Amino acid sequence: MTTTAINLADYIREVPDFPKPGIKFKDVTPLLADGDAFAAATSQLACFVPSGLHAVVGIESRGFIFGAALAQQLGLGFIPVRKAGKLPGKVHAIEYELEYGVDALEIHRDALTAGHRVVIVDDLLATGGTAASTVRLVRALGAEVACCVFVIELDALQGRKQLSDVPVYSAIHYAD
Repeated sequence: MTTTAINLADYIREVPDFPKPGIKFKDVTPLLADGDAFAAATSQLACFVPSGLHAVVGIESRGFIFGAALAQQLGLGFIPVRKAGKLPGKVHAIEYELEYGVDALEIHRDALTAGHRVVIVDDLLATGGTAASTVRLVRALGAEVACCVFVIELDALQGRKQLSDVPVYSAIHYAD
C-alpha cells in the first residue's frame, strides 16, 4: 500500500446521461478497482465514525461494499438493509416515495435492539430519501444512529436536509 496522499475524487468516473439523459452518474468502480484508493476511502470513512458502536449498517447495493470494508476495519458486525423481498425470515419494512412511485427497504427484525448504536454507510448521498428511510428503519428497531457516512455527496440535491437530526459526513463533495 502506498503512503502518499490519495485524492479520492481522482478515482471517480463521471458517466454522462446515465442512467437517463441529464444525469451525471458518479461511478465508484475505478476507486474499488484500485486497492490503495479503496483502502484510503475506507480509512477516510472510518475517521468520521465515533467510538462505542455496535454495528455498521450498509444500504443496498454499493453501501454493502463500503459498509462491509468499514465494519472489518472497525472490528464491528455488518447489517444489510435491502430492497423489499431480498431478505429471508422476519423483516421490518418501510416504504418511501421516489420521484415516480414508491419503493421499500427491509432489515431483519432481530438485527438490532434497543441500546445499539450504529453508523449507516452508502456510496452516495443524493436526495437523501434512501438514507432517511434507513434511519427510520434502524430507529424502528429501537437502535440509535450515531451518524451517516458517504463516499460521495451531491451537494446541489441537498440530501442532508432529510438527515437533519443525524450527523452526516462525506469524503467527496460535488457541487453539481
